[in-house]
Amino acid sequence: MCRHIAFVGPQTALGELLVAPPHGLLRQSWAPRRQRYGTVNADGFGVGWYAADDPVPARYRRTGPVWADQSFADLARVVRGTAVLAAVRDATEAGADGEAAAAPFAAGPWLFSHNGAVEGWPRSVAPLAGALPAAELLSMEARCDSALLWALVLHRLRDGDGLGEALAETVQEVARAAPGSRLNLLLTDGVTVAATAWGDTLWYRAEPGRPGRPRCPSGRTVVASEPYDDHPHWCEVPDRTLLVATRTDVLLTPLKEPPA
Repeated sequence: MCRHIAFVGPQTALGELLVAPPHGLLRQSWAPRRQRYGTVNADGFGVGWYAADDPVPARYRRTGPVWADQSFADLARVVRGTAVLAAVRDATEAGADGEAAAAPFAAGPWLFSHNGAVEGWPRSVAPLAGALPAAELLSMEARCDSALLWALVLHRLRDGDGLGEALAETVQEVARAAPGSRLNLLLTDGVTVAATAWGDTLWYRAEPGRPGRPRCPSGRTVVASEPYDDHPHWCEVPDRTLLVATRTDVLLTPLKEPPA
C-alpha cells in the first residue's frame, strides 16, 4: 500500500537517503521490489526532517507522485537533517483527503507513517475512534485509516507511553478489532525510531553485532519498507515484530497475536 523509511544519524542530505540510492524511495514510488500489496505509489508523498538542535520537525507533503515534483528534487539536494521520516503513498481509498492524508503525520516532536490497511474500514474500528477524546478525534488531519491510527498512537504518546509501547499497544488493539489488518507503523522523535512489521515487509541497516542487539558503529540507522540498495548489512525484520532503534542500537521484540 505504501513504502516508507526513517533515518537517525549524522546530518545527511535528504537526497542521499531518498533519491541517490539505486532503489531509493523515489524509485520505490513506481518500481518497488518487495511490496506485497499494490504496485505503484503515486497517491501522494511526504518527508519530515529534523534540523540540528531543533526538536520540532519540518514537513514537505504533496498529493501527486514524487517523481513529478521538481521542487522536491531541489529541496532534497540541499536540505539536511539528523533524522528523517519519508513515505510514498498508495491510497486505500483513491483521492481521500489529498495532501492531508499523506505521511508523515506530525505533532510536537513526533513523525508517523503507516504502511498497510485497516480491514473493514471504517466500521471495524469505529468503537476505537469513539473512545478517543472528542478534541483529538476532531483534530485528525484526514479521514483515512492511517490518520486514525496516528490519533490512537498520539493519544498514547501524550499519556506518557514510549515510542515502542505506543506502537505495540495500538497494533494489538486494532488487530483485535479488525483482524487481517496490515499494520506496519513507523514513528520517530528525532532520536529514536520505532516500527512494527505486521503484514508487510520491514528492513533495517546496521553492522552485525551481538545477537538480538546489533551494533551500528557508524552511528546511523536506517529502517525501511525495503532496502534501497543491495548492501549485505540490510536485515529483514520478522513479521509480528516491534523494532526500536537509535543511532547505535537496534532491538527487536516479538509481538503476540491478540486473542480472537
